Order: sequence, then C-alpha cells, then structure tokens
Amino acid sequence: MPTAYSRCYDPTGARYGIPTYPWRMAPDGYATRRQLRARGLRPGGQGVTAQVMVTRRHYGARVAYLYRIDLAKPVRPMTSRKWGALALAMLARRTCPRCQLDVGYCISTRHGICGLCLITEEQSAA
Repeated sequence: MPTAYSRCYDPTGARYGIPTYPWRMAPDGYATRRQLRARGLRPGGQGVTAQVMVTRRHYGARVAYLYRIDLAKPVRPMTSRKWGALALAMLARRTCPRCQLDVGYCISTRHGICGLCLITEEQSAA
C-alpha cells in the first residue's frame, strides 16, 4: 500500500503530468501565487510548472500550483483609475440597498441588508 508521501512524490511528472511534490517539499526556485505576491511578483503569463500535494483522509488530495520565480515579473503598479474603481466597488459593498446608507462595513451576502435594517425586519415580523 503506497504511503501518502509516495502518492504525492512524482518529480518527473509521469503520474500527474507535471512534477508533483509532497507538501513543503518543493525544491527551491518555485513559489505559489501568494508567495510570489508577497515578494512583489506575479506569474507573468507562465504556465503552472509544478505542484505540491497533500492528501488527507477526509478531504482527499489538495494541490497548490507552483510557478518559477526566475520567470516571474514584477506586479503592475496601481494607477489612479484602478484605485478609483476599487474605492467605488468597496463603497457599493458597504452601501445598504434598503436604506441607502454607507454603514462602514461590508454587508453580508447572506442577508443582503445592513444590521439595522435586519433588526427592523425581524422586529416587524415578530
């Protein structure tokens, strides 16, 4: 019976199509998207080069895709228009559709209205 390590170790890519390593065992020179972003980099059009895999009894196999660090490009800087678009999007997430007020926090998608409108709705239903 193969161990979890042996199921996740495929450096040639024969089993999974791309080189696969166990969790935290990838060789130097590879990084995930988040790790690239922490370094101020982005994949820059390169495809997935390898993957790390972890197998858990209840979750099955989970993978994280890896990119080569030497082929990564710097993150594009935010322009004033991008900052403006982001500010408008966040304003829309904070504005209650019922009372049209900016409540200062992102409104839950579960209820779709602010807490004050939710309390008012619950009191009127009771």
